[in-house]
Amino acid sequence: MIKFLKAQLASLIGTVVDFLTTVVSVEWLGLWYVAGTFIGNIAGGITNFYLGRNWVFRSRGNKVYVQGIRYFMVWSGSILLNTAGVYLLTHFLAIRYIISKILVSLLVGFTYNYLLQRYFVFNHRE
Repeated sequence: MIKFLKAQLASLIGTVVDFLTTVVSVEWLGLWYVAGTFIGNIAGGITNFYLGRNWVFRSRGNKVYVQGIRYFMVWSGSILLNTAGVYLLTHFLAIRYIISKILVSLLVGFTYNYLLQRYFVFNHRE
């Protein structure tokens, strides 16, 4: 349970970085909300990988490049799910992009991201 809570806190920190980057990209830099979502996911993903490796799952003894490749595979799926989800909710249901981003981020984070990071990316069996 502690590992799950730490993972959620790390995810929250990554999400804050993601959201700030998205909002700055869209509202201040005038980028399309899909591009802003993509860029935000990159910034949040880098933050989340660092925290997951060093704090949540304490996998520093494992090879970083192996974890990096695994994380990139999972993260690519996460970016696709997040970006597509935000587009679908915003475009077809006319939900404001930031609300769409919150809903999709929660769904993807609690399911896809946590499970794959715990059992695939940062497992201790290499």
